[in-house]
Amino acid sequence: MRRTLTITTALALSALALSGCSAGMGESSTNESIEYLEGDFEDSRAATSDDAQAQSAPAADGALVNESDISREVITTGYMSVIVETPEDATAEAIRITESVGGRVDGRNEYAASEGSGGSSTLTLRIPASELTATLDKFKDLGEAQEVSLNAVDVTMQSRDLEARIAALEASVDRLLALLTTAEDTDTLIQLETAISSRQGELESLKSQKRYFDDQVAMSTLTLSLVSEAEAPSVEPSNFFDGLGAGWAALVAFFSGLLVLVGVLLPWIVFLAIVAAIIVMIIRFALRSRRVTSAAPAAPPAETGAATTPEESKAD
Repeated sequence: MRRTLTITTALALSALALSGCSAGMGESSTNESIEYLEGDFEDSRAATSDDAQAQSAPAADGALVNESDISREVITTGYMSVIVETPEDATAEAIRITESVGGRVDGRNEYAASEGSGGSSTLTLRIPASELTATLDKFKDLGEAQEVSLNAVDVTMQSRDLEARIAALEASVDRLLALLTTAEDTDTLIQLETAISSRQGELESLKSQKRYFDDQVAMSTLTLSLVSEAEAPSVEPSNFFDGLGAGWAALVAFFSGLLVLVGVLLPWIVFLAIVAAIIVMIIRFALRSRRVTSAAPAAPPAETGAATTPEESKAD
């Protein structure tokens, strides 16, 4: 009897120990799965980054690996200056040309014509990369092209790296979501939701960067400056005869400006001369009147003797 009781007690204790171990193993396995996914995500991101760099790495014979399978992604920016007769009309035509090839206007600054200036305008245009060369030729027909400059930046490696990181993050998020459906306790749910939220935030950031790169590659940015001939920069002389011509033109311009200045001042000079003549005449008239007054003869002195009356003459 005592032996049977001992065996029963041992079996009960073994069952309790096995149930506790199974619960601990379940929780630890979930935590290990999360840690495994985090480590697996870091490893996959590093691996995909290495793969993106390996695609552009030179091989032993100097050739690029899979170069024929990789399409280059280039961001093109440029600046163009054109001398036109009427900047306002040229601006409208440039916008029409841009929109006809599927582009758009991202910025527009116009300056009205004023004295000595025919006005100007500056446009920031987004043009499809495939239509950039043909569009530049159309802009040259607007007038006389003074300057054209283009700058290209290859972002193929950055774009491939973003694609690889996005793919790794998406796979990591999918695995975390699959684990979320099998989680049994609150702590595991909180850990999974935190990890998913972090991954999704990073994923959206990478997708935003990829969209920016795609837009910059697909649409080239061109700054178009349309200026009138009055505002066009003058060309500096490069030899003696050009310097002689420039000096003669400067001399003619000086005397032309001097004649203009004389023409502006002449009415004022005449007006001031008339005013000065009137003042001089008034002063001279005042001086002459003063001289006449001082030169007039003094009145004769009165007789000192007393006048004789008729009675005195009869008495005599």
